Amino acid sequence: MACDTSPKLAVLVDAENAQYSIIRLLFTEIAKYGTAHVKRAYGDWTDQSLKGWSNELLNQSIQPIQQFAYTHGKNSSDSAMIIDAMDLLYSSRFDGFCLVSSDSDFTPLATRVRESGLMVFGFGERKTPKAFVAACDKFVYTEDLVHPSGLVSHSDRAEVPPGHTPVHQANEDDHLAIRQQNMAEIPLDNSGWARLSDVSEHLTTQHPEFSISTHGYSKLSKLLSDLPGFDIERRPSQAEAPPELYVRKREASPGSA
Repeated sequence: MACDTSPKLAVLVDAENAQYSIIRLLFTEIAKYGTAHVKRAYGDWTDQSLKGWSNELLNQSIQPIQQFAYTHGKNSSDSAMIIDAMDLLYSSRFDGFCLVSSDSDFTPLATRVRESGLMVFGFGERKTPKAFVAACDKFVYTEDLVHPSGLVSHSDRAEVPPGHTPVHQANEDDHLAIRQQNMAEIPLDNSGWARLSDVSEHLTTQHPEFSISTHGYSKLSKLLSDLPGFDIERRPSQAEAPPELYVRKREASPGSA
């Protein structure tokens, strides 16, 4: 029997702080990072506001964990989810955790899991506090899973609404981490070029929420080539390896703004 070598993931969903409508897309995204060996959703399932979850729990084989709301106005699932996460962490059976919530209360949990050497993938809405986003190795905004802006993946370029180009969106995004100070932290050669793979790794490490698809692209090389401040160069590799892509920040011409 073939051995499954994909990372083993524990998926923990704060159902009181997540939308059931994105669950199918969520697990499609999670499949890119590994195999969900544990799937649990936490909430007070006697609450009518969670009624819409029933079909998704069945369809995705998610185990519902009941946590009664002992105090009005408080998210009852936080403590139970954190305790379960620590039990799973100490079992040493997993390679990573997927934490689905927009609640900053899970920031210490994400930090603790990473300290143990495991990957943490966060999933939440854009309102998620930056502390939680930064505590994850990778953070995916759930709005991007459903393309609310009309972005539809297609080849290197996605279709966008009229008057809203991916380049404009990239330039306007405060979290697009392709700036002078970030390029300075990436290993450069004597001519100021950096491997595209190093740039990609840097973006993922320093900015967990960065997503190429948010800007209407499926490849970082295409996004950078369309930005006015960067050059892309293809260099031959040794032996029969495919050519490598390099990027550099273009120097401003004299007199330019």
